[in-house]
Amino acid sequence: MDEVLIASVLASTLRVSAPLLLCAMAGVLSERAGVVDLGLEGKMLFAAFAAAATASVTHSTAYGLMAAVAVACAASMVHGFACVTNRGDQVVSGVALNMIAAGLTVVLGIAWFQQGGQTPPIEPDVRLTALAKGFAEPQPGHWFASVFGHGFLSHNVLVYVAFLMVAAVWFFLERTRPGLRLRAVGENPAMVEAAGMSVQALRYRALLMNGVLCGLAGSYLTLAQNASFSPNMTAGRGFIALAAMIFGKWKPLPTMGACLLFGFLDAVAIRMQGVALPGIGEVPVQLIQALPYILTVVLLAGFIGSAIAPKALGKPYVKER
Repeated sequence: MDEVLIASVLASTLRVSAPLLLCAMAGVLSERAGVVDLGLEGKMLFAAFAAAATASVTHSTAYGLMAAVAVACAASMVHGFACVTNRGDQVVSGVALNMIAAGLTVVLGIAWFQQGGQTPPIEPDVRLTALAKGFAEPQPGHWFASVFGHGFLSHNVLVYVAFLMVAAVWFFLERTRPGLRLRAVGENPAMVEAAGMSVQALRYRALLMNGVLCGLAGSYLTLAQNASFSPNMTAGRGFIALAAMIFGKWKPLPTMGACLLFGFLDAVAIRMQGVALPGIGEVPVQLIQALPYILTVVLLAGFIGSAIAPKALGKPYVKER
């Protein structure tokens, strides 16, 4: 395997893993606070549409990012209103968000842009591009410049933010007082209430942070990875992030490992398209595209039994009188 292939797979793995990481960290924050969030997919889709629509109209990257974060946070607050304030079923609320996002983004896209649910292409100078443009392509014959330069330095700012968020979420949950309170409300909310803290307020804060990260994940899809929004472009990434979080046992670092595994498989699958394997022949494109989802099912089937969720996860809290 030459350095160009290694560099390409490494760079693709990090790029594909970035939105999964942001979305998975969002799930870790909400579920460690006791709120099931199956709506990660819908929040990402809302954010991707908001970022693309705003950036294409205002010609501003900053406005696109702010719109994505604002819309995702609003979706999180709706989820919180349904299942924290009104103690509704958290699974149903999350699924409803996904369904609303899938339909509403298409309806708004058709109404505003008349392009079949798509948004206009985002201008190149508005999109997020590589910080170190000199390493945008691998350099044959230069192992260090290809593998290290292209593999690690050829990314836009959101890729690095995604990995920084892993460290930030770990530090927040393990080393700060607000993080320990958030974990406590996901394990024993009655004890938190007895200590004089509001369970609802803590869960809303977790959902607000969840919305910020989902907003960044969705904006990555349209401002960095693609040039416009297309219907259902998240393509199950929210569910893959959810699977990575469960596989990582609701802990940031193991969850990052699972996201990198998904990203690596996706990167390899892209390189395998059109390649003939000895004794097998050319692998069908449909099978290659299905590999990340097959891995999701395998991991959940093999590890969900050994993953211990927060004790109060999915249980509405009723204050004792």
